[in-house]
Amino acid sequence: MKLDVLKLTGGYGAKLILDGVECRVKSGSIVTLLGPNGCGKSTLLKMIGRILRPHFGEVLLDDKALSSFNTTDLARQLAILPQLHHAPGEVTVEELVAFGRFPHRKFGFTSSAHDKEVINRALALTRMEDLRKRPVGTLSGGERQRAWIAMTVAQEPKLLLLDEPTTFLDVCCQFEIIDMVKKLNRECGITVVMVLHDLNLAASCSNELIMMKDHKIRYSGAPAEVMTSDILRDVFEIESKISIHDGVPHCITVGSARRK
Repeated sequence: MKLDVLKLTGGYGAKLILDGVECRVKSGSIVTLLGPNGCGKSTLLKMIGRILRPHFGEVLLDDKALSSFNTTDLARQLAILPQLHHAPGEVTVEELVAFGRFPHRKFGFTSSAHDKEVINRALALTRMEDLRKRPVGTLSGGERQRAWIAMTVAQEPKLLLLDEPTTFLDVCCQFEIIDMVKKLNRECGITVVMVLHDLNLAASCSNELIMMKDHKIRYSGAPAEVMTSDILRDVFEIESKISIHDGVPHCITVGSARRK
């Protein structure tokens, strides 16, 4: 699914967070939003996911206005995993993943053989099969995040929005989550837009990076094009050294470029 963001402007009440933001995400790609705290990354994700209504502008999914979808139809096209999410601790992994089937079920809560097949596939894709009967409250941070992503996969979305999916996870778990996102993109053809803070992690998995600052998109392009010392100085106010390995840029931060 391709995504077009057209002149999005808005925020929370009178506080302007996005000011005329425009971008295009190609179908089947992984795009990561980067930028300093408060620049509008999560707000943009919420507007794309129709959690937050813009003051002005529009979002198009495969050339169809986001505002024209009813809630059920949108949930069949798009899944969003916010930064903070909670489930009762006694809910099992399998029950949590089954929640993702609600937009597809007929007559409310009737579960079909296809629903069970999709749930099993979502558990397999996220390597949660052996934990399916475990209460979510007993899982580690990385396991819990995989369970939530499995729930979004069970929605069978064409577009997946992830807000900081690796936050609070150790380094190994971060790589596991990103590898899983790449697998979903590759094997299921899901277009992914996510927010990350780790520059190197973003560069390693993304077809395109979008760098935001001061409520606007400042730069966008392939990782090797936009992850340069000059751009990072402008966006993040850091001094850095960039090396290229197998075509992927890697950043070593050496200090602050912020004026005293």
